[in-house]
Amino acid sequence: MDITIHQTYLPHNDPDAALAFYRDTLGFEVRNDVGYNGMRWITVGPVGQPTSIVLHPPAADPGVTDDERRTITEMMAKGTYASINLATADLDGVFEKLQASDNVEVVQEPTEQPYGVRDCAFRDPAGNMVRIKQLR
Repeated sequence: MDITIHQTYLPHNDPDAALAFYRDTLGFEVRNDVGYNGMRWITVGPVGQPTSIVLHPPAADPGVTDDERRTITEMMAKGTYASINLATADLDGVFEKLQASDNVEVVQEPTEQPYGVRDCAFRDPAGNMVRIKQLR
């Protein structure tokens, strides 16, 4: 089989902050920005790569109950609802740029993990955990 990852989804609670983070801080290109009923879905991705991240309203699904919406909101605030792993050849350089940005919450400086990966971690404006590993 020939299967690729086309899109992955991360929630946002402030589309403008999410856009500023993924476009302006990480340098991703905006591929789509769609509004509907006061909500926005923003598709971004690394320049020159086909994989996209869809930044979406977390509880837009009509099947989500009010209790589930509250739980999602609480988990996002704690940073335990969603995450993504990225990779770079220059982890230290990327970390320095991100650390200097006003809209990045650093969770972990570049660290050699016991499972064989060197990575760092931070949260995006919605609380999503973003880990970046060093390509070797």
